[in-house]
Amino acid sequence: MSPYLLKLFSMIQKEKITNLILEYLNKESLFLVDTKVSRDNDIIITIESLDKVTIKNCADLSRIVEKGLDREEEDFSLTVTSAGLDMPFKVLKQYQKFIGEEVEILPKSGSKFTATLKSANKDQIEVSRFIMEKREGKKRAEKTEVTETYNLSDIKSTRPFIKF
Repeated sequence: MSPYLLKLFSMIQKEKITNLILEYLNKESLFLVDTKVSRDNDIIITIESLDKVTIKNCADLSRIVEKGLDREEEDFSLTVTSAGLDMPFKVLKQYQKFIGEEVEILPKSGSKFTATLKSANKDQIEVSRFIMEKREGKKRAEKTEVTETYNLSDIKSTRPFIKF
């Protein structure tokens, strides 16, 4: 067998990691945002919560994965982290966490804008934002609140809007 195929077969599978940590995530009211496994078995697990993620949560998950994988069989490096405020949303629960909050949206076609997230489901989001709109009989455009719906498939990225 070629070294490439041998390496491919020895890679740690995402499903195996998910199965190891799922019970803990559910028990602690956490959810999985992403799991990445490189060809060199560098594992990065990103988690989130509707409330907060603690260092203890990350340490506990690290121990669970360490116990569930055999370093003698497959060497790996492991990082367990929470989703940062600068990280684009990847799962529906992240959108749901920020309902009522301002988010920054970058559509696949169009310019980035800030809006208040009103609702989210597996297919689309509804947002409210202010636009400048020219009204009949008025010389100047006026600020008008509009509610818009976007298909998630039409959005390149959404992330929390950070105010300073």
